[in-house]
Amino acid sequence: MKLIDTHAHLFSEEFDRDRTEVVERAIAAGVTKMFLPNIDSSSIASLLKLEEQFPENCFAMMGLHPGSVNEKYGDELSIVEHWLAKRRFCAIGEIGMDYYWDKTFVPQQKDAFEKQLDLAKKYALPAIIHQRECFDDLFEIVRSKNDKNLRGIFHCFTGTLEQANKIIGLGGFKLGIGGVITYKKSELPETLKHIELNHIVLETDSPYLPPAPHRGKRNESSYIALVVQKIAEVKGISVEEVAAITTKNSEEVFSL
Repeated sequence: MKLIDTHAHLFSEEFDRDRTEVVERAIAAGVTKMFLPNIDSSSIASLLKLEEQFPENCFAMMGLHPGSVNEKYGDELSIVEHWLAKRRFCAIGEIGMDYYWDKTFVPQQKDAFEKQLDLAKKYALPAIIHQRECFDDLFEIVRSKNDKNLRGIFHCFTGTLEQANKIIGLGGFKLGIGGVITYKKSELPETLKHIELNHIVLETDSPYLPPAPHRGKRNESSYIALVVQKIAEVKGISVEEVAAITTKNSEEVFSL
């Protein structure tokens, strides 16, 4: 059974003590590919080092996370553009908007997001989109930029069926489903009952959002098997079918 983790921060400091073992555990569990979203200029070195260590399994994205957008975001975007011109990446990410923690730089977040969607189209790369407490504003930006050249993933989707259908209606985007689907109070299982599997890809968002029974601990890519099990249960199909369809979906997104 082959699995793909479309979103994992395995290069972050939470894995400094055992990063190699974590990746090897994932590979042993059938997670053959792990896609690594950049945060900002401070994460690039560790991101590329992990990709170099596991060139057949770990794949670097390039982008500026909305949580790192501040008054100097223009300098960070220049670094993003420098790297995109220098070498090939698997995606533009992690990009988007986030109103949850702080709304100080909302105009800058919107501008950074728009500019990076343009980069996704310029380089013919998928956009890996972060959105939290900002769906309507963010979706309007994506809708305004949407055309046949724009595709990607709405990372860590936990929204409503209405929101899911809006994303699916764009034509080129998948829903990233992770550990939240295993949480007791999550409404995601009910939403997923009404969504075809061809619109879904798997992710962990490691080291964050670990699936049950690992809540409160560090997440890692090998735990994606628990997400597969829950989706299979919700959809009433086998884990092998979930794995096959979501892997195919991920391969389409990243043009593998």
